[in-house]
Amino acid sequence: MGALSIRNVRKSYGDTHILKGIDLEIEQGEFLILVGPSGCGKSTLLSMIAGLDAPTEGSIHIGERDVTHALPKDRDIAMVFQSYALYPNMNVAQNIAFGLEMRKVPKAEREAAVLRVAKMLQIEHLLSRKPGALSGGQRQRVAMGRALARNPALFLFDEPLSNLDAKLRVEMRAEIKRLHQRTHTTTVYVTHDQVEAMTLGDRIAVMKDGVVQQFGRPDDIYRRPATRFVAEFIGSPAMNLIEGSGALEGEAMHVLVHGTPLALQDGAQRVVQVGHALSYGLRPEDVVVNPEAGPESSSGLAGEITLVEPTGPETYVSVDTAVGVLVARIPGQVHHSVGERVRLGWSPEVVHLFDTTTGQRVGP
Repeated sequence: MGALSIRNVRKSYGDTHILKGIDLEIEQGEFLILVGPSGCGKSTLLSMIAGLDAPTEGSIHIGERDVTHALPKDRDIAMVFQSYALYPNMNVAQNIAFGLEMRKVPKAEREAAVLRVAKMLQIEHLLSRKPGALSGGQRQRVAMGRALARNPALFLFDEPLSNLDAKLRVEMRAEIKRLHQRTHTTTVYVTHDQVEAMTLGDRIAVMKDGVVQQFGRPDDIYRRPATRFVAEFIGSPAMNLIEGSGALEGEAMHVLVHGTPLALQDGAQRVVQVGHALSYGLRPEDVVVNPEAGPESSSGLAGEITLVEPTGPETYVSVDTAVGVLVARIPGQVHHSVGERVRLGWSPEVVHLFDTTTGQRVGP
């Protein structure tokens, strides 16, 4: 049994089904990300792990213990909230030590724990301050320190960075990753931010409408999304998706879009049937942009640039083609301009294919 086992967990309120059978097994020391859009059920699942809510069906184990109906205080967990949840009348040291004091940990042991986590989080100079005198990033460090002082079996984070500005989010994200590398405590982290999911998680559970769409390592989810939803949700800019159907062009199976045949790799050709409704997916970084060679050129897909978005290290170029607008992500600064005619190209090996009806991946 893993450090955390979630077995067929369901949650309903009357006829409203929030969670629809969640099964996850998390190993000791693993950092699990629960990611998905608002309303997908990720925070509800975290609340059940914490003991703040109970499942309608299913069970939750922490280690060997069945904690499905155990009180939060009996689960050996520590939780960091989006709102920090600090006591405004207590200074930083008292906030960090509060949970230990409630558990009647001896004073000397509490003080040692406060100093240990304060040094780890580089907030020793703030121990005498009240929360009202702290910045957002400092408050989040205090909230994390209170959890770290507990040395629990399980850390739970509920969108802890969503109230911070962009720069602080990046800094705190790195801080959380460093802390996990030091402590190796099993962690469950809820976010709607796919960048946080990709950079922090050992494994990611992508959720939609109370169902886990895919559970796996970040690179696996990015490189081989199991569903169209995962393909769209993970990745920025989002994957290009083009609607078409299977068609035989010569001796090879293609996806036909508005009369334009798009190539497939061999593995996909073997499973696609004529007339099969398909979503043809391309990551923006897999699309190559070349100047149009002229009317005699027949390779690639011609189009006109409609938008150029430089970000510094890379540039996003949107091109209107016969099959719709496609976005290409190009490293570095480029000198393309709106209205320019270009040709797009890609290898059939980078194509992602999904069944339009079910949303499931088709082929390799």
